[in-house]
Amino acid sequence: MKRKLIAAIGVAGMMVGIAACGSGDGGSGGKSSGDGKSVTVWVMDGSAPEDWMAGVNKEFEAKHPGVKVKVEKQQWNGIQEKLTTALSEDTPPDVVELGNTQTAGYAVTGGLADLSGDKADLGYDAWNKGMVPAAELDGKLYAAPWYAASRVVVYDKKIFKKAGVKPPQTRDEWVAGLEKIKKSDSKIQPLYLPGQSWYVYAGFVWDEGGDLAARDGEQWKGSLSSPEAVTAMNFYKKLQSFSSAPKDKDEATPQQSTDIVPKGGVASWIGLGWEAGGAIAAIEKAGDKADFGYFPVPGKTADKPGSVFLGGSNLAVAERSQNKDLAKEWLALAAGKDQMTKYAKATAGALLPNNDAAQFEPEAGSFAEAMAKSASVGEVTPVTPGWANVETEPNPIKDYMTKVLKGEDVKKAGEAADKVITERLGQE
Repeated sequence: MKRKLIAAIGVAGMMVGIAACGSGDGGSGGKSSGDGKSVTVWVMDGSAPEDWMAGVNKEFEAKHPGVKVKVEKQQWNGIQEKLTTALSEDTPPDVVELGNTQTAGYAVTGGLADLSGDKADLGYDAWNKGMVPAAELDGKLYAAPWYAASRVVVYDKKIFKKAGVKPPQTRDEWVAGLEKIKKSDSKIQPLYLPGQSWYVYAGFVWDEGGDLAARDGEQWKGSLSSPEAVTAMNFYKKLQSFSSAPKDKDEATPQQSTDIVPKGGVASWIGLGWEAGGAIAAIEKAGDKADFGYFPVPGKTADKPGSVFLGGSNLAVAERSQNKDLAKEWLALAAGKDQMTKYAKATAGALLPNNDAAQFEPEAGSFAEAMAKSASVGEVTPVTPGWANVETEPNPIKDYMTKVLKGEDVKKAGEAADKVITERLGQE
């Protein structure tokens, strides 16, 4: 999944230098040209703070004299094709960063090493339970979760205060607050929510105990027609009624953070950290000052926030790595509690580390604080190699949402979408 993490870090109040350590883009693993060995690590542009990565490599190299770590920065654009090629070669990079929704696809092709026997060394038992499923396939472990980020509700403090609304703790309070804002000023949009924000919808499905697709024997099938998904869509429809956002677009078309929110008149919206940072920058560029507050997507009860999609990255070892044991040791160090604690601090709490105990204490009232509160209820999309086919445009989940919002029966629309989802899940 593509992400813009530099801005997400900025919104947390700390500027972190994001750069690769070592050589330039590209390259392959295997033995170095010197007497020792090398461990080649591919990380995506914007994922690894320079000082943090340097610290990991210094500690690793101190334990393995003569071994050098080569970190090579990659770009998200075109990375799937590049990784597919690299992992099929005899000298692939030893450790690779993968989007968490991509991992299953590479695991099923045999490109990733089975790490099931290394769980204890990797710290498996302490990992965030919402991140783990994206690192596994068919009961085997193929990666270590690295970091994740999730959406929160961003609200205009002035508008909320004027309407007498406080950040809600439950869904009912959320809806009641939106009603109050609507009545207080007809020119204000209580919640900007495009019709196709399907990651937001997914959270509501998980809250009901359902999923976007489910395994039926050996086959995966769409489940948008399930009672849980129907209830979730009806709730989404209720929220969307407070918005004038298009019913046939997602949050990026137009971009809610820079094209909509800076124009004013939006009381609240649901977004990622980089979006909040983008909105703040756009408002300041226009000569004004943003006055945002943040709260987790409310849950059905006050004791638990609403479920959220955890978009992030995993770290995996290439099956054909020429230095697999060293690669596993580097992975265990980088993904371990000590280094993940440092990682969380280096990113100022803007990203969720794989270990809940490593979470940085974010500033009170910050985006990071609201996001951290949802860490325990994070989820990922169905873990199956065919899921990438579902997200390919035209995305059947988006189409389904638009149909319902425009008046089509939610159950019938779900059944039609399920047929498409099931077909795509069965594609190679």
